[in-house]
Order: sequence, then C-alpha cells, then structure tokens
Amino acid sequence: MSTRRRPPLAILPVAVAVIQLAGTHFASMHQGRTLPLAAILLLLAGPALLLLRRRAPGPMAAGAAAIALAYLAAGFPFGPFLASLLVALVIAVVSGARWWAWGAAIVFGAGAWLLAAQLAEQRIYLLLAWLVVLLLIGELAKAGRNRREDRRKAEAERRRHERDEERLVLARDIHDVVAHSLSMINVQASVALHLAQKDPDPDQLIEALGNIKSGSSHALAEVREVLSVLRHDAPRIPSQRIAQLPELVSRVSSGELSVKYEAPDLLPGWLDERAENTIYRAVQESLTNIVRHAHATRAAITFAADNTQAEVTVADDGIGMAAAEEGNGLRGLRERVQQLGGTVSLGPANLAGAARPGTAITVRIPHPRRPHEPAATDVRA
Repeated sequence: MSTRRRPPLAILPVAVAVIQLAGTHFASMHQGRTLPLAAILLLLAGPALLLLRRRAPGPMAAGAAAIALAYLAAGFPFGPFLASLLVALVIAVVSGARWWAWGAAIVFGAGAWLLAAQLAEQRIYLLLAWLVVLLLIGELAKAGRNRREDRRKAEAERRRHERDEERLVLARDIHDVVAHSLSMINVQASVALHLAQKDPDPDQLIEALGNIKSGSSHALAEVREVLSVLRHDAPRIPSQRIAQLPELVSRVSSGELSVKYEAPDLLPGWLDERAENTIYRAVQESLTNIVRHAHATRAAITFAADNTQAEVTVADDGIGMAAAEEGNGLRGLRERVQQLGGTVSLGPANLAGAARPGTAITVRIPHPRRPHEPAATDVRA
C-alpha cells in the first residue's frame, strides 16, 4: 500500500525566514533604521526552530516565543518578526501540544505587554489580539483534524467489521457445504456397500455410485467457489438461490428418505440474494440434520412468502430432537437468520400418517423495510 509523501522539512522554515528577513528589512528601511547582525540572527533562529515541528512541536513553540520576546526586548526594528512564532503556535496546537502553545503564547503576551509602554509600540496590542485569533484558528484546525481522524477510524472499523462478517458467512457456508455433502456421500456409500454385500443389483449400485460422484463434484464446486473469494479477498454475492432447492432435494432423496417439495410459483420482489441464500442454507442444514440424526423416512418442505415475510418449514417423521443439544449447524443457522431480523423455531412436525411426531424447523425472515413484531421465544422439541 502506497503512503503519501510529506513535503521536505526545510521548505516551511525557508519560506518563513524569507518573509521575516525581507519584510523586516523593508519595514526597517521605511523607519529609517538598519538591521544589525544580532537582529538578523534572531530573525533566522525562529524559522530554524520550525525544523523541530514533527519531532518536538511543544519545545519548538516555546523556543519561538523566547526568540520573539528577545527580539522585541532588544528594540530591533518592528516588522513581521512574529511570523515564525505564529506558525509555531498553530503547528503546536494542531499537533496536540496545545498546553505548550498556550503557555508560550501567555508568556510572550505578558512580556510584550510589559514592553509595550517602554517601547511606545501600540501595534503590539494588535499583534497580541492576532496571536489569540491564530491560536483559536489552530484549535479549530485541531478539532477538524480530530473529526477527520475519527471518521477515518470509524470507516476503517466499519470495513473491518464487514470483512469479519463476510468471513463468518464464508465459514458458515463451508460448514454447511461440507457437512451436507459428506452426509449425503455417507448415505449413498452405505447404500452402495449394502447392495454390494447383500443384494447385488448392478443398476442400483451404479445409481448409488453415480450419486456419490455427483454429490462430491457439487460439494467441490461450492467449496472451490467459497475459497476463491478468500483468495481474492473480494465481496461475495451468494450463489445459492431458492430456484436451486429442487436440485438439492433430488440429491437428498433416496430409497430410504422421501423428500417432498413444491416450488413457489412467484417470489416477492423484496427477496434479495442474501435472503434467498439464507433460505437455501436453512433447508440444506435441516435436510442434513434429518439425514444424519432423525432416522426419518419422509420429509416435507413448505415455503411461503408474501409482502410481509418469507417462511420456510422443513418437517420430518423422525425420532425428534428430544433432549439433544443444538450443534454448530443450528447455531450458525440462527445467527445467519438473526442478521436479517428473522427467527428460527423448532417444534414437533406431526406429518400426516406419521407414527412419530418428528421435528419441524421453521425459519421466518421479515420484509427488511416493514415493521415486524418482536420475535417470540423459540420452541424446543
């Protein structure tokens, strides 16, 4: 990452030195006076202190005040000899050395006030007023700089939070893909092993092996897609959509598990890619749990969506959750749905004709721009 190069350190001191020397020289000529060597050295010493503005802005301001006060006390010709002091005070305030700056200004102001009557220079009072004005300008510049820094930090924090959220989504997707695909492969491999050992049927055996091949290829493609986002560190648009649910159902359905799903005729326009991906992952995680834990023979997927919310329910006729604790998959599903303001609830399924109550997982996602009632406490089976 490239960094912005700062201007050379000597440019500002040289510019201020030219202003002080040239301005005071012409002012002294107008007053009928000449600049002695000591005055010239003091006029150069103030700008020279500006070389410390990056390393020691506080001592720089104090030194500039001392030099300006020495010039004034010596009674040298009046002119823009305060240029280096004014610049030093503003830089000190902006750099955060505000107490150094105000302390130096107070000391110089007190000394100049005492010398004003002695030197009969009424212009000193005007210069003191400008001194206060410049300090206030420095304070405003410092406040503006702080606000810009706060905005920059807030923006960096927002980008970091977005990257963390994206990585969390990717981690959940990897978990869902791997857990689901391995579960399907395990089921098909068990079928193939059973057919090969007890009831050799070439057609069924070939079908089971084909399902293993297609399932593993699909899983590899999804994992490759997720990992490509990690490699390129680019925002990811979820690719899993509601229209792909029939394909998911066909991969899960087997001789031991019948899955029923009717695709909706029309989806509401407010369902975006993220909401569709969440619904797809909810169905995928639910089917994975059914295959791995439910010992079910039937499953039914019900999907409904209108202008207020989308709701999908996955029910089975398995053994139910009983006192089993939720795993990482369900916790990840809850977090994913809650990010969209939705809820996940678990309860008995009660499929028609089922001998066991089974389990139903219901996911509700509200319209993002419509007020919705507070989520009720999730029901555990």
